[in-house]
Amino acid sequence: MSNFVWDVLTLFPEIISVYIHSGILGRALEDGKITVRIHQLRDYTEDKRRTVDDYPYGGGAGMVMKPEPLFLAVDRIRDLSPETRLILMSPQGRPFDQEAARSLSQGSRAVTLICGRYEGVDARVTEHLVDDEISIGDYVISGGELAALVVLDAVSRCLPGVVGDERSVNTDSFSQGILKHPQYTRPESYRGMQVPEVILSGHHERIRRFQRFKALEKTFRNRPDLLERAGLTGEDLEMLERIRRGDDGGAEPV
Repeated sequence: MSNFVWDVLTLFPEIISVYIHSGILGRALEDGKITVRIHQLRDYTEDKRRTVDDYPYGGGAGMVMKPEPLFLAVDRIRDLSPETRLILMSPQGRPFDQEAARSLSQGSRAVTLICGRYEGVDARVTEHLVDDEISIGDYVISGGELAALVVLDAVSRCLPGVVGDERSVNTDSFSQGILKHPQYTRPESYRGMQVPEVILSGHHERIRRFQRFKALEKTFRNRPDLLERAGLTGEDLEMLERIRRGDDGGAEPV
């Protein structure tokens, strides 16, 4: 299978470059699992001042990203990757979640992320150029670079071979529809705080039930909205009823 090709259009290439050469993404680059090409948007301008923004027609605060550099940059990217999927990072886009990350990892083997800035981009870009708009949350940040890195990282983690132990991906929060259970490591006791006995028991079924109970409990407390579409089993529903009653069964479901 060919590697996954990312193209990132940005006014701040250094933000992207620093992050992708660290940790899991850095290893994925070295191993040839992914390719990341970073494009400075100003390289696709046609005036001496390398202008990428202008005042909005109709008035209003701020500046708007011009269409010409974006269209010219995409023309170049499509020469390199004709099948690339074009995504604009935008607070007006559809919400990004783990299912969206998994879907992108299984679709086209090439994705282009466009990092917006200022008050947004010319509407002709969203209407006639990009395939999709994606938002990472209901808030506004200074530019699309951080959002693009979130998408790049989350999708790349879903690709075969990028994460050393693929079980980590399959058991991450949201991968099974709910949040992940609490985890512990050495030492067994620290400042009077003990690792739960069941985790140390070596009894796989007890550990499984304990972890599932705690995952449901954390989801119930922090993200109850996820439970509505999580595909819960009969065992899960029994555990949730106990959680609602405030009964943790002595820290171990029975």
